[in-house]
Amino acid sequence: MLVQLDFGQGDTVERLAELKLLAASAGAITVAVVQGRRQRPDPALYAGKGKVAELADVIRDNAADIAIFNHELSAAQQRNLEKELSCRVVDRASLILDIFAQRAKSHEGKLQVELAQLQHMATRLVRGWTHLERQKGGIGLRGPGETQLETDRRLLGKRVKVLKERLKLLERQRAVRRRARLRREMLAVSLVGYTNAGKSTLFNSLTKAGAYAANQLFATLDTTSRRLYLEGPGQVVLSDTVGFIRDLPHSLVAAFHATLEETASADLLLHVVDSASDDRDAQIEAVNGVLEEIGAAQVPQILVWNKIDVTNVEPGVERDAYGKITRVRLSASTGAGLDLLRQALAETALDHAEPASHSVNAA
Repeated sequence: MLVQLDFGQGDTVERLAELKLLAASAGAITVAVVQGRRQRPDPALYAGKGKVAELADVIRDNAADIAIFNHELSAAQQRNLEKELSCRVVDRASLILDIFAQRAKSHEGKLQVELAQLQHMATRLVRGWTHLERQKGGIGLRGPGETQLETDRRLLGKRVKVLKERLKLLERQRAVRRRARLRREMLAVSLVGYTNAGKSTLFNSLTKAGAYAANQLFATLDTTSRRLYLEGPGQVVLSDTVGFIRDLPHSLVAAFHATLEETASADLLLHVVDSASDDRDAQIEAVNGVLEEIGAAQVPQILVWNKIDVTNVEPGVERDAYGKITRVRLSASTGAGLDLLRQALAETALDHAEPASHSVNAA
């Protein structure tokens, strides 16, 4: 059962459509959707008493075994809801973490997801596990007076420390590779965009890389980089990155810091937009919000207006008052307008190479 409450922020239709996609991406089958309006969340149950009673009826009538809230619930709210609804309750952050856990393929990706999950779990330990507050006791079990909750918190803290150290090592290795690339003075281009905007399809169309692309949220988790040959400047490095989403859990942004750093250190961002989506403006805003959070707000951007085959728009290039390319209209799946993007990249790469050659000559 999916639950979407409207607190007057609008765009509930788009948010609900996104929740359905998220649930399907996690492998859930939706049997019921419940919506409601409130002025503010209830401190104990998030939804009001009457709404919770309605939710319990819907769960019983549809034999649902999980309730997914498209909101962030506190540990206490989650626990109270589980008691009232007699089924598992999952909030938006936990749902996204679950999808990430399913999608992580590389060693680094798995470490990052585990770290994010543990950090999320740590916030739930404060009051969420009161049943573990009992003192360990009994023959052979009498310990140093530590409650189960304290033990869990200590073990969790230890594991978080180990994961952070391993990720630091991988981050250092990544920095070495990045420096080597900078020495070769190759233009570094990162694909960014809202999840399911078509980044991996575009990446494959440009590089023939065969990266996994699917009509689901967070199909790509691990950063893939390939060299791309352009007429004129020669080679550039193109990286496909994890998709962004509104209200991305902070623990995820923190855990994926090393991967997202690749984006912050790029020379150019290709911001891929699903131009066929009614929600595209809010999606662009959400992506720019995450870019700011990871320190990539100052990296130059070209908007890639994707999926023009759906909107029946002609391929084209738009420039600002200074002649700089601001937007390229194309379709990654049909290939229409790809040549225009290649030309835009070549133009940017040549502009990027000019200051570098001037500084070499000066030296």
